[in-house]
Amino acid sequence: MIAIIDYGVGNLFSLYSSFGAIGEEVVITADVDEIRAADRIILPGVGAFGDAAEKLKASGMDKIVIEEAKAGKPLMGICLGMQLLFDKGFEYGEHEGLGLIPGNVVPMQGVIDESLKIPHIGWNPLIMKKESPLFKYINDGDCVYFVHSYYATDCDDSVIATAEYDKELTAAVANGNVFGCQFHPEKSGEVGLKILKAFCEL
Repeated sequence: MIAIIDYGVGNLFSLYSSFGAIGEEVVITADVDEIRAADRIILPGVGAFGDAAEKLKASGMDKIVIEEAKAGKPLMGICLGMQLLFDKGFEYGEHEGLGLIPGNVVPMQGVIDESLKIPHIGWNPLIMKKESPLFKYINDGDCVYFVHSYYATDCDDSVIATAEYDKELTAAVANGNVFGCQFHPEKSGEVGLKILKAFCEL
């Protein structure tokens, strides 16, 4: 069973539908026992880093996510959920993340060419940097859908894919059993479903 953590932030219905489309049993939950009983965990997220981190902490889900990940359970963060896996986020101040992947989340503004729009919204090809079981059903250059204004940095050892938006920006990361996708697999058509399928086989 896949547990999608419900802490008040996230595009839960699309994720739920995507797992259903590949025949996986899935539950949207804030119940500690359900999360602990699940085979895998999804940490979704949309919005601002600080607000999401605070809601996750207030719900007590931060401790459960860390405990389960450190016990070896496969965990995937998606979009802002991926960003929360890092040490710190610098969106409207400095905020503590979950510390499951070394690195920081910083603004794209001032890094990419000022002629490009922020947030970065649209389809971009993945540039594979390392082999990963998450990508076993897809290929270098397959396109996925992004919506973000911040990106992960100082995390070279964990980067498994990037995407070019003037600069090569972190698109996906892995640290042992902990994975993150800056893009939205649930909005990335067949490629996204293949990534979710691969995660379900970890």
